[in-house]
Amino acid sequence: MSGAPERDPGARAAAGKAARRRAPLDGHAAFEPAPDRPDPVALLREQEDGRVPELLPIRHERMAASPFAFYRAAAVTMAADLAATPSTGLISRLCGDAHLLNFGVYASPERRLVFDLNDFDESHPGPWEWDVKRLVASLALAGRENGFKRRQREAVVRATAHHYREAMRGFAAMRELDVWYARADIDELRQRLRGRRARRIEKAGTKARSRDSLQAYHRLTVLDGDGRRRLAADPPLLVPIADLMPDMARKLVEEQIRELLAGYRQSLADDRRRLFDAFEFVDLARKVVGVGSVGTRCWVVLLTGRDDRDPLLLQVKEAGPSALAGRVGQVPAPDWDSDGRRIVSGQRILQAASDIFLGWHRAEGFDGRARDFYVRQLRDWKGGADVPSMDPEGMRAYGRLCGWTLARAHARGGDRIAIAAYLGSTDRFDRAMAPFAEAYADRTEADHAAFAAAS
Repeated sequence: MSGAPERDPGARAAAGKAARRRAPLDGHAAFEPAPDRPDPVALLREQEDGRVPELLPIRHERMAASPFAFYRAAAVTMAADLAATPSTGLISRLCGDAHLLNFGVYASPERRLVFDLNDFDESHPGPWEWDVKRLVASLALAGRENGFKRRQREAVVRATAHHYREAMRGFAAMRELDVWYARADIDELRQRLRGRRARRIEKAGTKARSRDSLQAYHRLTVLDGDGRRRLAADPPLLVPIADLMPDMARKLVEEQIRELLAGYRQSLADDRRRLFDAFEFVDLARKVVGVGSVGTRCWVVLLTGRDDRDPLLLQVKEAGPSALAGRVGQVPAPDWDSDGRRIVSGQRILQAASDIFLGWHRAEGFDGRARDFYVRQLRDWKGGADVPSMDPEGMRAYGRLCGWTLARAHARGGDRIAIAAYLGSTDRFDRAMAPFAEAYADRTEADHAAFAAAS
């Protein structure tokens, strides 16, 4: 099989170069809305079908806060826009929503702090450049909110695209195993840096390590009248099930969640099933998360191990269809039996190391219908960037790290040799991303204004 075209590096590189005829490098600079562009407000309203109605005003308020907040929830709008543009035809597994706040730090199973993508609700096969364009447009919007000048925003975007391109060229030359072992280890990154950047990395690492399950346990729970730990009330963002519904309905939902967890258990590896079995269900609360996800069913489940000082907090989140589904053209996709499995599959492919409790289940008869869910730890050394505090130099450094990380993900999820050959050794792609990012930021600001007026 070694001579098969899909394995031959020369043939793969030739396919990448040939893709420039379909989508020239310079052509990525332009963005013009299609004449028959769907109404963005209508697209976003369609996504709300089947969501929890009383939570939708929170979603709308968060989206209306700023163009960047709106952008975070508008992956479906951007997918529809990109579907109308020329495509390289080089397919990778995508994050699907690779804006700058969907990167962050978390603990690997080996208890190392790593930087990586951290949101995969929209993960789906598609043209690799869609993720890059979503990232650079988010940087342009964040730069505008921070008051950066246009040339400063362009420098951020070009640095991000440059590091994506150079990283992909490096991954194209690597052995398969080396690609899969590559990761952005925070301690190693800090050692390579000096001065203010190293101190910032160290500070972020210290903060992330403090955000563990014990910290979340003490912050999110209270002692009840019997001296037992229960999830605390912080309505409407966190509502214990005892406060959410009467006893009969509560018992039904608790039983459904227990059945869901029993089914989810089957998606874990044998060693992790044994670990999961060491914990016992204690309490349940509905949680509001994110911006675009608001209104989906999301639960926090409190479990304990040997005693109440040995907690495990799991997030059980509803998994809807990807915003990319039906918009990526004739792209071969696995025959997933659930959207929960699609999300978990994307996370395991694209992340360097994934949560040991990551899994999925389809729950039959949940709220009157079958619904897909995925499960992960609520918090395990998790941390994110403080974007409003970034100056141009800081955002440029952060963009470079995101660019490298996204390239590493695509090197695992797509044909790194073909993508690297397409990008080439010049900065044509880097330069094209700057005007694209500005044009799409303009479009997002207009869409945000239309959404705010309609809300």
